Amino acid sequence: MEKSNDSSEYGFILEGFSDRPRLEMVLFIVNFTLYSVAVLGNITIILVCILDPRLHTPMYFFLANLSFLDLCFSTSCIPQMLVNLWGPDKTISYAGCVVQLFSFLSIGSVECILLAVMAYDRYAAVCKPLHYMVIMHPQLCVRLMAVAWGVGLANAIIMSPLAMTLSRCGRRRINHFLCEMPALIKMACVDARPVEMLSFTLAILIVLLPLTLILVSYGYIAAAVLRIKSAAGRSKAFNTCSSHLTVVSLFYGSIIYMYMQPGNSSSQDQGKFLTLFYNLVTPMLNPLIYTLRNKEMKGALKKVCGRH
Repeated sequence: MEKSNDSSEYGFILEGFSDRPRLEMVLFIVNFTLYSVAVLGNITIILVCILDPRLHTPMYFFLANLSFLDLCFSTSCIPQMLVNLWGPDKTISYAGCVVQLFSFLSIGSVECILLAVMAYDRYAAVCKPLHYMVIMHPQLCVRLMAVAWGVGLANAIIMSPLAMTLSRCGRRRINHFLCEMPALIKMACVDARPVEMLSFTLAILIVLLPLTLILVSYGYIAAAVLRIKSAAGRSKAFNTCSSHLTVVSLFYGSIIYMYMQPGNSSSQDQGKFLTLFYNLVTPMLNPLIYTLRNKEMKGALKKVCGRH
């Protein structure tokens, strides 16, 4: 294959917000603060889930995995973005771009499936409480995580080479702050519609299919909650599921708006800020949502902190 892309030798230039110099320093401060909170919050949840034996249950196994994914998701691009915001150098190496794109596609896909798995876990807990530990046994939990990672890695293995090998006719400037699929496709100087359609098709399978499973699970959960006679029982069931529903709404809302539009019709600025939202704001909010609205997590956090 002819090496017509200078980017493979010299890398790329991430334009990001370079057209707004005054905004860059504000964004650096805000994003550094949010990233620090996200890292601290997600590491805290992982450690608490490991250290407190009371949290060695399927729900908290999946929550710890979600925190690990959020940590990886943000770290795959935010440090590079902070470096670019801080100084005049906006470059990223070709290898760095490949790693960033691969990480972004794989981890994002795994998180979509994990949120569906967590919805099924809540369905089992609310609708089949007497058989919950039989249904959600440790081997099944590990297998479900393995399936999620398998699908995520397969998506990245398929789409990353297709995006990176599109002919760009020497173009090196990416109108984004990271190497993301839509931005890389828009750089192509050849017909990229087959790659766009494949990306759209995979997005239907990886985004909409898990979302459908989530909605079905919560349909059954809602019906089960309405059958609970005691107000205390309904309140407990609602609190068990409300945190997960909030996280699903935040994550899927921005993902669907970004990726479920053929031709990616959202504007460049919209795309940048939406990417920032699900890559930084959502991972920062998730620990707060699960901690502030979960008595078990708050109790475990106090217990772990009290030990030290």
